[in-house]
Amino acid sequence: MAILIVYVDDIILSGNDMEELQNLKKYLSEEFEVKDLGNLKYFLGMEVARSRKGIVVTQRKYILDLLKETGMLGCKPIDTPMDSQKKLGIEKESTPVDRGRYQ
Repeated sequence: MAILIVYVDDIILSGNDMEELQNLKKYLSEEFEVKDLGNLKYFLGMEVARSRKGIVVTQRKYILDLLKETGMLGCKPIDTPMDSQKKLGIEKESTPVDRGRYQ
């Protein structure tokens, strides 16, 4: 089986039959100008890493570029400023929050 993913002029070939993949590559190269970049590492802004445990897709480069563009590359990460298990509702009495800590 061969899987062909196409986005404009970017193509990913994948499958479990190497002979079929080679034949498909040969056919495509006869019909179009094709550049084989080897194993998938980067596609449409996503980084792809394979290991024995599986495939990991991230946008690390995009995030780093965004942080650089906004001048936040050197910032330190902070935990979410609220309890993720908290049920939202109206509280009659509440403790004031230091807003500056999270801005």
